[in-house]
Amino acid sequence: MPAELYRDDHHACYMFSDLIDEGEDAVQANQFLIIDHDRGAIIDPGGNIAFNELFLGMTRHFSPQKLSYLVASHADPDIIASLDRWLTSTSAQLVISRVWERFVPHFAKSGKTQERMIPVSDAGGRLPLGESELWILPAHFLHAEGNFHFYDPVSRILFTGDLGVSMTTGAQALRPVRELQPHLPLMEGFHRRYMVSNKVLRLWAKMARQLEISMLVPQHGAPITGAQAIADFFDWVESLQCGIDLFDQSNYQLPTAAIGALRPARR
Repeated sequence: MPAELYRDDHHACYMFSDLIDEGEDAVQANQFLIIDHDRGAIIDPGGNIAFNELFLGMTRHFSPQKLSYLVASHADPDIIASLDRWLTSTSAQLVISRVWERFVPHFAKSGKTQERMIPVSDAGGRLPLGESELWILPAHFLHAEGNFHFYDPVSRILFTGDLGVSMTTGAQALRPVRELQPHLPLMEGFHRRYMVSNKVLRLWAKMARQLEISMLVPQHGAPITGAQAIADFFDWVESLQCGIDLFDQSNYQLPTAAIGALRPARR
């Protein structure tokens, strides 16, 4: 069952956090359905292992024939590896950074993405949805080269892709974070490796602080909610050393160690 992040008479936001079997080796991932006045968008629809349950879960709230967009923060497999199946099952268009325009066709059969893609320039923009819109916000290098976050001005939710991620189970992802400090151990390792630099984090934070935000919702792990936790998150990322800030010549050495054998398959 999805979590209802927001609902009024004409607008709703749902989060699917548990579509990947806990026995899978794949990382936990969230998928999102936004509905406004009988039109819908799925944010970061995920890979093939999530497709069946997401499609069925969506139909309980919304007709697939009324799905307008598949909105992708970037082009990683856990974001849009299921693209071919969505293009077959719906008439939705893919909205993604122009950086990935010629790469995402590799996720689908030849020619299938033609006239089904809306490439977005680096500056982002505002995407009409029903009688509202989604704001597509620049988030480049957090962590992908062409990367966007999505702000819903009705619910005031900011969908932050891989920023704000925590390493949790699907069940844990349903419990919103209201106090940031105890949650940081689940976040720090990921952010230090996957965010490119502190400079980019500071640029992003200066932009995002201008928004009225009720909740920060990442693509992995739990939402962050409450004015204090959100403010603490901005403060944390502005001071975080990460990515190339942490690398030096010791990380670029000719290898000497042998690669080990593959891990045995789970039984």
